[in-house]
Order: sequence, then C-alpha cells, then structure tokens
Amino acid sequence: MAYKVKFTGQFRKDLKSAKKQGKDLNKLFDVIKVLEKGKKLEDKYKDHSLSGKYSGTRECHVEPDWLLVYEIIDDVLMLVLYRLGSHSELF
Repeated sequence: MAYKVKFTGQFRKDLKSAKKQGKDLNKLFDVIKVLEKGKKLEDKYKDHSLSGKYSGTRECHVEPDWLLVYEIIDDVLMLVLYRLGSHSELF
C-alpha cells in the first residue's frame, strides 16, 4: 500500500530553509520513501506521536536535531508532511 504524499505550504518553506542550511536532503527523502510505502521506520528515527499543538501527528528524527512532523491518513492513503526543523524551531 502506497500513500500519496502532500506537502503543506509551511513544509515547503521549511524544506527551502533546510536546503539553505546545507542539510542532507537525501536523508529526508529516504525517510519519506519509507513512510510513503507504509513501512515502519527504524528505531534510530525515534518515531512517536505528538500531543498538544501537534495532536494527531507524528514526529521522527531525520538527524538528532532535525525533525519531520507528519500525519498518515489511512482512509484516503495520504501522508501529509507538516513541518521540518530543529526542536527550537518547532516547539
């Protein structure tokens, strides 16, 4: 089962910023490919659900302080990418 990937406007801005910061975007796209296929991420990504402002979404660590906030909507097979950034940028 493959999910359709949707980038929010904020995610696109975050992605542009990450590119300017010289982040290795291949690491990010590798994570997205796994999620898009509906597979579980390896433990090293520390994937977990969020609460509060981001309730209903999940977060994983692309790098120790480079986070991806996303949501999987099973009934429409959609992977929504909300935010990308460091802990201090997101929380």
